[in-house]
Amino acid sequence: MRYPQGGGLTAERQRFCEELRLKAAERFARGEASSVIAKDLGVSVRSVQRWRRMWDEGGPQALRSQGPASLPRLSEKQFAQLEAELAKGPAAHRWEDQRWTLGRVKTVIGRRFHLAASSPQGRGLAAD
Repeated sequence: MRYPQGGGLTAERQRFCEELRLKAAERFARGEASSVIAKDLGVSVRSVQRWRRMWDEGGPQALRSQGPASLPRLSEKQFAQLEAELAKGPAAHRWEDQRWTLGRVKTVIGRRFHLAASSPQGRGLAAD
């Protein structure tokens, strides 16, 4: 599955996950066991336990999607430029082997678009 530029889940997938959490909330209200809910919904018991804690503290509203974690740092045009740069391969960017790593991609982004990998305000690119 290819994620949108900003990473994380697509809007469709966010809705799907929210629906699962809200189905679980209905079952929490009926007093069903976490293991039963997890099996029926096809998720881990640990996830259901985490959702139950959230539900206990904030009700069903606590299980609603909060939206994307952050806004994309690159525009669509910049993202297309990045794809073109990556298609040239690591050797074109002065690496000896042909492996793309997260660190190398972040370096290309920094060089090409003058974005820091991180900043004190947390406005840089996400770390590993």
